[in-house]
Amino acid sequence: MSHSRGTKSPPGGVRARRETMQPALGDDLLERVLASANLRAAWKQVRANQGAPGVDGMSIEEFPAWAREHWPSLRKALLDGSYRPSPLRQRMIPKPGGRGQRRLRIPTVVDRVILQALQQVLTPIFDPSFSESSFGYRPGRSAHGAVKQVQRFIRDGHRVAVDLDVDQFFDRVDFDVLMARLGRRVTDQRLLRLIGRFLRAGVMVDGQLHPTRQGIPQGSPLSPLLANVVLDDLDKELERRGLRFARYADDVVVLVRSQRAGQRVMASLARFLRRRLKLEVNVEKSQVALTDQISFLGFSFRGAKICWSAKTLARFQREVKRFTNRNWGVSMRRRLTELERYLRGWMGYFWISEYYRPIPEIDGWLRRRVRMCYWVQWRTRRTRINRLLKLGVGREHAFSTGLSSHGPWHLARTEATQLAMSNSWLAQQGLVSFKDLWISFAHPR
Repeated sequence: MSHSRGTKSPPGGVRARRETMQPALGDDLLERVLASANLRAAWKQVRANQGAPGVDGMSIEEFPAWAREHWPSLRKALLDGSYRPSPLRQRMIPKPGGRGQRRLRIPTVVDRVILQALQQVLTPIFDPSFSESSFGYRPGRSAHGAVKQVQRFIRDGHRVAVDLDVDQFFDRVDFDVLMARLGRRVTDQRLLRLIGRFLRAGVMVDGQLHPTRQGIPQGSPLSPLLANVVLDDLDKELERRGLRFARYADDVVVLVRSQRAGQRVMASLARFLRRRLKLEVNVEKSQVALTDQISFLGFSFRGAKICWSAKTLARFQREVKRFTNRNWGVSMRRRLTELERYLRGWMGYFWISEYYRPIPEIDGWLRRRVRMCYWVQWRTRRTRINRLLKLGVGREHAFSTGLSSHGPWHLARTEATQLAMSNSWLAQQGLVSFKDLWISFAHPR
């Protein structure tokens, strides 16, 4: 996760200035996509992202040699309209917290480069007209910006949230709706037909080709922009009504002052999505509730304070337990290295929590988990006693603790183990302090 502090909404007048900077829209967009500089930038991004091979089995490392031999004929096929994208390779990945599985659809490396090149040309055309309250997959914007915008509205007294979940958004985008919205700004019909072919390329599942009749694939470099193109109509409708909201991809929160207003907004937005965009609201996952009862992008709100949601904290604890599982047969050095990598990545996103109270408690819990791992790794009573003695524990305490029949979790909190494996000793072994990590992100020098 990136260590991003989000961005505040720009002052008034920015959108008008952006419109004047918008690139000219002509019939030569496909030539811009296939320009050498744009393709080099696209390949650089695809290579940096890495990723698994598509249905053709070609790896990132194999692409340059393939391109040197085949690119002239591929470019000609793209320009004359005869190019046909490869089907997507489907892979199911678990959602966070065991909430089912997400359908990931992987293009070939060749198609990823073309899709990335399309994204680089289309983003400057569409992004300047997007709403200031849209934060997902946009240059210079972040999830933190969306969370902080919700916080500002709460501070202004809007303490009822319309927490809107679009049902299976990525899987149910209507192709006709999407292409009509692309056609508002793109006049190059060759480029539109190429995007249409990518959308209808099909997906390989267990060796069988299945047609794709709706949806935008999660795994394509172009899909985030297409998602914003579709949902921009929703943003514009919310702005037209003068409503305060923040949207990150298909996560939408609208802030109002009363429960009654929230219910009205929820009902009218469900009608708008169904009629205008052919999308449905997930009734089970959507709600109208006080802002301290919702979560948004992994965060919740205590009054106007940002804090981690209960689900976020539970997922964090599950992951830490995985790294500190007593049965994981790896060295302590490897364990602490993997744990530190996870903690730094987690804090890189969740540092904006303003709720300090649980942090020292989590720090103590982490140290106890690691002490337990050392105790298990020491294994025999003789080794445990010798280790305790070597680390400065008195003889009586060392023997009584080393010979104890209590389990490792209990003994990890005894006076002897805490004296032997002190906070400073654990830090020397490589255990990063959760509190120090939060301070380094939240209050850098």
